[in-house]
Amino acid sequence: MRISRLFEIVYILLDKKIATARELADHFEVSVRTIYRDIDVLSNAGVPVYANQGKGGGITLLDDFVLNKSVLSEQEQNDILVALQNLSATRYPNIDFVLSRLSSLFKKKDSNWIEIDFSPWGSDEKHKEKFNLLKMALVNNHIITFDYFNTSGIKSSRRAEPAKLIFKDRAWYLIAFCYERKAYRTFRITRMSNVQVTDDIFDKRSPEELSSDTDKEPFHDSINLQLKVSSTGAYRVYDDFYEEDVRRNDDGSFTITTSLPGGDWIYNYLLSFGPILEGIKPQSLCNELKDKMQMMMQNLSREMDSQ
Repeated sequence: MRISRLFEIVYILLDKKIATARELADHFEVSVRTIYRDIDVLSNAGVPVYANQGKGGGITLLDDFVLNKSVLSEQEQNDILVALQNLSATRYPNIDFVLSRLSSLFKKKDSNWIEIDFSPWGSDEKHKEKFNLLKMALVNNHIITFDYFNTSGIKSSRRAEPAKLIFKDRAWYLIAFCYERKAYRTFRITRMSNVQVTDDIFDKRSPEELSSDTDKEPFHDSINLQLKVSSTGAYRVYDDFYEEDVRRNDDGSFTITTSLPGGDWIYNYLLSFGPILEGIKPQSLCNELKDKMQMMMQNLSREMDSQ
């Protein structure tokens, strides 16, 4: 939110030449104190903005200040726009306003050539709202509270300092300093519920503390494996794997040699291939999958017999 507001303050001052803190506060629906903090941020960043006190005074820019695109090369302008488009993919608030303004400044007509969406198919507004709450709490250093379900389905209440959002292996995670565990922990966002952003502010911890204490448990070591998929599974093969990892066999089937992260998720993933999956190596993984399938069949049979 602050990034877009800072850009818009500069554009307002370039357009109007002068504005009072109250006018800017009313425009952005924030406090006058927040506006003065924004002015300090702009000043520290080298933008020649200052405030005149008294009647007829206000916030203004030096007369010779120009937001000049000539200080950036063509490639740098394109890199900035691409970075903003990637940020837009995470639904960062009001980033589209900044993208539109800079596209106009750089005279780029086709700034909407890329769209990235990390959200799951069919994700509802609750999921999007939760993600936005976490982003804003992280950016503004607000402590959060939430309920969390671990891998065993046990629910616990947490209070934490959000530190970083990570997209890894088809899922979003939050790294946060957990007061209950007195250490950094990694939380899968889909397992978080009842997320609340408190009014309590925290001071960011050192990057060294984050890197040394972060719990790596959700990110298991990779497993080297070989899969054989029937000829009818071409659609799945090229959806999921790189071409260089795929070998077409004489009978039309496919052999895939790849590496995937370990963990319980891999059994669900392999089961999702259904009857097109014809072989798995290493044998130990194949045996474990068979055991899980047999257990599943027993559970289903038991349930059907009880009906």
